[in-house]
Amino acid sequence: MTPSDASAGSAGRWSSLDRPPLNAASLRRALVTPDSLWTSLEVVESTGSTNSDLAARAGELPEGAVLVAEEQSAGRGRLDRSWVAPARSGLFFSVLLKPAGVPVERWAWLTLLAGVATATGLSRAAGVDTALKWPNDLLVTVDGEERKTGGILAEKADDALVIGIGLNVTLTEDELPVPGAGSLALAKATVTDRDPLLKAVLRSLEDWYGRWRAAEGDPAASGLQETYAAGCATLGRHVRAELPGGRELTGTAEAVDAEGRLVVRTAEGERERVGAGDVIHLRAH
Repeated sequence: MTPSDASAGSAGRWSSLDRPPLNAASLRRALVTPDSLWTSLEVVESTGSTNSDLAARAGELPEGAVLVAEEQSAGRGRLDRSWVAPARSGLFFSVLLKPAGVPVERWAWLTLLAGVATATGLSRAAGVDTALKWPNDLLVTVDGEERKTGGILAEKADDALVIGIGLNVTLTEDELPVPGAGSLALAKATVTDRDPLLKAVLRSLEDWYGRWRAAEGDPAASGLQETYAAGCATLGRHVRAELPGGRELTGTAEAVDAEGRLVVRTAEGERERVGAGDVIHLRAH
């Protein structure tokens, strides 16, 4: 893998002037500072999956390592779905966190925390309203329609957690991987320059992670549970949850509980807690 900062000077190799490479040196100067969570930041031209690469090195790297790819050939979403996008059309990166001192049962909140942090950072930097779909999708509004523009995938690696974030930034309508996908550009973001967007998301992630760790991972005491609920487009909606084992559950999404599970009230009035599964927003009757 060749770091893109090593080849950024050869402008002729970039096929689209609208999609310049990330400036890795500038990003490091801004983010990797003595008092920062971020301890290293590497930008590679292409890789299979930043999550897999970082997880493989979790034992040797300190907390706060950031790996960014200009292009991913084997990016994954939830349920092992593929995530493919043109080179330099989005942000595809993973971070290494080692929340020592936080009970492991609270680590599930880190996926939701990353969603809150990403939505907050994008709102500030790009002026675009980003909503959260439980548990880990980022939604934007394109022509009055909710569309997925990003996703988050967390995986445990020994005593660490690797969180991968993928965001469609400048994808056009004809480049979208599936119908119903979106991008920040299609949502009319005021900024689509990836450098300030990445800085904003990583700074927001550092802020929220600091609050969460200071509260020993308590989602209520850190304000995370309340903030997630406020930005979650799933709550109050009629949903269908496709659960492991092939079971389906339909009802109204009412809350996110203290363990980060989605609480769904069925037509029979039962309240079921969903910890894993695929949730589909249904149209109101």
